[in-house]
Amino acid sequence: MEKPRNFFSGNLKFLRERRSLTQQGLAEALGLTRSKVNALESGQTKAPSPEDFLGISGYFGISIDSLIRVDLSKLGELKLRELEAGNDVYIRGGNLRVLAISVDKGNNEHVEYVPIKAKAGYMAGYNDPEFIASLPKFSLPNLPKQGTYRIFPIVGDSMLPIPGGSDVVTQYVEDWSSLKADTPCIVILSGQQDFVFKLVTVDPEGMVRLKSLNPLFEPYAVPAGEVLEIWKFHAYTSHQIPEPETDLQQLIRAVKEMQRVVSGWKEGSI
Repeated sequence: MEKPRNFFSGNLKFLRERRSLTQQGLAEALGLTRSKVNALESGQTKAPSPEDFLGISGYFGISIDSLIRVDLSKLGELKLRELEAGNDVYIRGGNLRVLAISVDKGNNEHVEYVPIKAKAGYMAGYNDPEFIASLPKFSLPNLPKQGTYRIFPIVGDSMLPIPGGSDVVTQYVEDWSSLKADTPCIVILSGQQDFVFKLVTVDPEGMVRLKSLNPLFEPYAVPAGEVLEIWKFHAYTSHQIPEPETDLQQLIRAVKEMQRVVSGWKEGSI
């Protein structure tokens, strides 16, 4: 059996240099000596103490498991910011982005429905198994066997021609960087009482860009650290038949597209 690699020493040096710290500066921040930091970075300390692991993990906001198991220098800036924000796939518990699910007697995952009245509660209970277990549950036909699915109701007309009042069936996205540009998704944002349904683009700078299908709504961006969950669009159900785009809507869309093109030309000419 191949012995797993330990990336701790290299990761410590990488994280220190990423913050433009000297060994002395890091030592003072951690309450250690400079020689101790040097020994940790060079691998001379083969078995760092639990206190050393806890102090370094807390200071950089990276889990101990990731400090040891993952070569952080190989990750992009977006993933590093996700790890620092607590979105760590290598450990479980606490305030981390851990997906809570419910299952039936056959250990098959339910498809939970988040009704409008539960929206505010979802922001606080999205990773609470008891809260998720209290949501209405459904078994939908023709869903792929792989993946976790959840249903969210949408309000408003920012995603027309998908009308407000529709129920959107979504698939949980674990790796946000795998999303293609302008993927329709339900996005759960921290500090808000609602979730949003938008076209999502995650850029390498650590920003999540949100755009509406309806051209009357301006796009905007939020830091990845403010995103709790992303659920990719799979299907939707509605009591309304989507109406064709009106002449005015077509005109507004054309004008906005022309504005974006002109803006791009101006930026390119600077």
